[in-house]
Amino acid sequence: MTKQKTISRDIPLAEITLRRYERPANLSERELVRKLCLSVGLLQPGDSRDVIVDILNVLIKSKKEQKQLTSDEICSLVIEDRKSLKLPMLGIASSNIRRQLKRLKDLLLIEKRLNAYRIVEHSSLNEIFEEKIERMLLPSISARIKEYLKKIDEI
Repeated sequence: MTKQKTISRDIPLAEITLRRYERPANLSERELVRKLCLSVGLLQPGDSRDVIVDILNVLIKSKKEQKQLTSDEICSLVIEDRKSLKLPMLGIASSNIRRQLKRLKDLLLIEKRLNAYRIVEHSSLNEIFEEKIERMLLPSISARIKEYLKKIDEI
């Protein structure tokens, strides 16, 4: 019997999903944040586990007051918001809240300072997207893809 070769896992150095939706018009605050999450790959189309929307929304609201929030405070505010909107209490475990915060941090939208979270430097999300994603992340991903294309063309 021959031994099967183990395939190594390819771990990306950077990753981003971008989707284009219709222009934002006549959407509620939560629906706007939901579309943003869908647009940048934080949420999958048809996904009912959408607590990331509430987490980001809570952080956006706290930005207006230049306030930082601990993960426990975020969890409490998310629960309040979901109750007020009569949404199911799915994904509100503190471990899941922390996992979702890490995803937001990995996408460079939020930062952690002194054990509390905030939108990066209390900046506008548009500025953050332009500076961190359009100018830094996308060009590096695009350049690497071009390297692969050139190597393939040489074959």
